[in-house]
Amino acid sequence: MRVLLSTIGSRGDVQPLVALALALKQLRCDVRLCVPPDFRDWIEGLGLAVVPIGPALRGTGKASVTATITPEQRRAMIEGTVATQFKTIGEAARDRDVIIGATALQIAAPSIAESLGIPYIFAAYCPAVLPSPHHPPPVLAALGDTPAPTLSDYSALWSDDSRRWNDAWLPLLNAQRAMLGLSPVVDVRGHVLTSRPWLAADPTLAPWPESPNMTLVQTGAWILEDERPLAPELEAFLDDGDPPVYVGFGSIRAPEHLIRVMLEAARALGRRVVVLRGWAELSVGDEPDCIAIGEVNMQKLFKRVAVVVHHGGAGTTTAATRAGAPQVVMPQHYDQHYFARRVEDLGIGAAHSSRGLDIDVVTRELRRALEPAVAMRAASIATTVRSDGAAIAAETIQKL
Repeated sequence: MRVLLSTIGSRGDVQPLVALALALKQLRCDVRLCVPPDFRDWIEGLGLAVVPIGPALRGTGKASVTATITPEQRRAMIEGTVATQFKTIGEAARDRDVIIGATALQIAAPSIAESLGIPYIFAAYCPAVLPSPHHPPPVLAALGDTPAPTLSDYSALWSDDSRRWNDAWLPLLNAQRAMLGLSPVVDVRGHVLTSRPWLAADPTLAPWPESPNMTLVQTGAWILEDERPLAPELEAFLDDGDPPVYVGFGSIRAPEHLIRVMLEAARALGRRVVVLRGWAELSVGDEPDCIAIGEVNMQKLFKRVAVVVHHGGAGTTTAATRAGAPQVVMPQHYDQHYFARRVEDLGIGAAHSSRGLDIDVVTRELRRALEPAVAMRAASIATTVRSDGAAIAAETIQKL
């Protein structure tokens, strides 16, 4: 079986595909990944083939990247993305037997699979990406990062979401399909997500609500097991006192004044702080009660901290839940609001808006997450989180 795995996004989008790729490799499949160039060296170091797509993304996490994009610039970016996807994925897929496209910006992959006469599978890492009357569509930066109000039925919001997909992508998609000799589509979102997508998310943390117009395959989260030791400096810091507060926002921009607010809030509760620099390049200066770290084994670190403060990405939320660590989630966009709600609903932490951070409010949320009952609940939920999602997906792909 010759498999192409495709995604366009940050570490949280790419790492689950790497987990799937290694599971497929164990089954003697020939695997190729089409991912942003930021991850090429890391993935090739694991013995996997990589076709880089698009520009490097790392700089997008810095706070200085705040320039307003004009409608003309946005349109040019969309046009460039579509052209690049059809060219790069088209070339990468020529000798493949199946394409797995992960996360929503897979405009070209289903059409390329159709032109080659091979299967295409769309995989989401969060239920909120997939249409259901039981939850709202993902929160998009272009719409102001504002979560939807609580409703009994979100069908109207999903209809609006479908129109936005068509407005942004439909003419460009059909122009490319015409060049491949394919008939036009009328529903971009349905074309990309398909009528039977896969949900690579843990059933306890992110269950799929039964929906009348969609069936899916929920494999469980695709978790890349990490055996790396913690750095000696970090080990020494962890050993030198009570479990600290972890703060990290991965590869996205961090809220303004985040570090100052988190240090003050943690100190008010007598806690030290571990800060992940991330793509935002967060810094703690020479503060004696905190440490800034680079790339780290979160699976190991999260078992040794008192609480995990993060943005609510699928990977970080799953890792913290699996480690049994209480959480404070500060969502910004896309699926992060969904995971913030799930952390609260499960009783394993607190959610707090990433806008207008207030030291007293953040201190209150940290105190709530540090309550013994929350820690006990987080430890209990951790025992239910499955780790075999990538293996299940790989075995299913091999049987296609």
